Amino acid sequence: MATKKEYLSPEIVNRGIKEAGPDAGSPSFSIKVRRGLPDFLSSVNLKYVKLGYGYLMNHSFYFVGLPMILVVFGALLGKLITWDVFSLRYYSQGNILVFLGFLCLFVYVYLDLTPCSTYLVDFACYLPPDELKITKEEYINLAKKSGQFNDAAIQFQHRVLKNSGLGDETYLPRFIFNPSYKRDLKVGREEAAASMFSAVDDVFAATGVRPKDIRILIVNCGILNTTPSLSAMIINRYKLSHRIQSFNLGGMGCAAGITAVDLANDLLNAYPGSYALIVSTEVISFTWYGGNDLDMLLPNCFLRMGAAAVLLSNRRLDQWRSKYQLKQLVRTHKGVDNRSFKSIQLKEDSQGIQGLSVSKDVIEVGGHALKANITTLGPLVLPVSEQFNFFKSLIFKKSSSSKPYIPDYKLAFEHVCILATSKKVLDEIQKNLDLSDEYMEASRKKLERFGNTSSSSIWYELAYLEAKNRIKKGDRVWQLALGSGLKCNSVVWKAVRTVRQPKRNPWNDN
Repeated sequence: MATKKEYLSPEIVNRGIKEAGPDAGSPSFSIKVRRGLPDFLSSVNLKYVKLGYGYLMNHSFYFVGLPMILVVFGALLGKLITWDVFSLRYYSQGNILVFLGFLCLFVYVYLDLTPCSTYLVDFACYLPPDELKITKEEYINLAKKSGQFNDAAIQFQHRVLKNSGLGDETYLPRFIFNPSYKRDLKVGREEAAASMFSAVDDVFAATGVRPKDIRILIVNCGILNTTPSLSAMIINRYKLSHRIQSFNLGGMGCAAGITAVDLANDLLNAYPGSYALIVSTEVISFTWYGGNDLDMLLPNCFLRMGAAAVLLSNRRLDQWRSKYQLKQLVRTHKGVDNRSFKSIQLKEDSQGIQGLSVSKDVIEVGGHALKANITTLGPLVLPVSEQFNFFKSLIFKKSSSSKPYIPDYKLAFEHVCILATSKKVLDEIQKNLDLSDEYMEASRKKLERFGNTSSSSIWYELAYLEAKNRIKKGDRVWQLALGSGLKCNSVVWKAVRTVRQPKRNPWNDN
């Protein structure tokens, strides 16, 4: 019997017509019970609500203190500047000194005390060559010929691919199906270089920024971590400045792209007037598993080739040519819980074959991380009316068992980019957050066309919205990603201008 902490979903499966026995000729059914996301409507952990308002209060000076200074300055300016100010008789040394003093104070507050915003100048996504496209049918045929899998493993992959939501134009290197395939460091570096350099070339071409102008470089790749690092490969290739602040993030899974944005934002605050380059990728030849453990075969079915390069800036002049402004970023980590910690991990099976293991609890524990993350994010992005209704339901609720009012997150964003892991996960998130098909379109199209490209997935989804000319000035975009650890990260961008379809876009051929 399921405990109260388990969230189970029954599924009726038609097993066909019985061929023997007393019930021969009658239809046969079975019921499967699967774990799903927790019911977001059942409870709200006020700890995360408090955390969200804590983030808001950390910036209370800029919401309260700065307006007060502006009011005082405006009042003084109103007294000083009259029609007589244009008369030379009016000027006195005292008035001029007072006016210049408050003017200097205002400029100091604006330039020094108020942090400069972080802007997303532009980004680019890697489009692999057509010869790497692979259909689901070809995948199964190559898997059979490889000799790496037994019949049960082949059937499992066939069943997963059938219901995965992936299309027939995703990208995989075919050499991983060779019967004698083993992980090769040289091949892994070559795959990483092809995807990273292509994306970086495109972002430099689109922005006109010179490589030597980059002050901060952050590269994230979950599995392949070489010496020298992947970030060193980019520094060597583009001859970046010797003053470069370089970071290489590994083992952080699909949520690492937003983690990199958070790190870049902190570093930009430490180095005002700088450019930060983020490169997110995954090397499929190193995530591939050639064994027969079913929980380690799921990544084979979903992970595909991809990479993204993102250029951030906190130079004030870049505001006029950038696409987006960073508004909020919330990271939630559930690694203290053992089930969350072990839900996605790199390990070896009984035969010593290495691969990514995905536990059956991953959807449930991922749901708890997602719930905590959006509860923290809510106070930062929701309209005041929604927050008022939420607190009113908490204060005046009829009983302890009654469900609290759940705010409508669709009022906070015009667009949503949810990490495209699998069709089932997207279905669960759409149901729990009550999102329309339009909000889910970018994630579902990304899964169909490119599969799960790990940490770069959310950038392909934003590229889809740009290719469709959906981004208008003032629109808010919510990017959401979950990764190993287990972690859930959110970042919110605001469009500073209407974005037209870029020339370099992986969706242009569609």
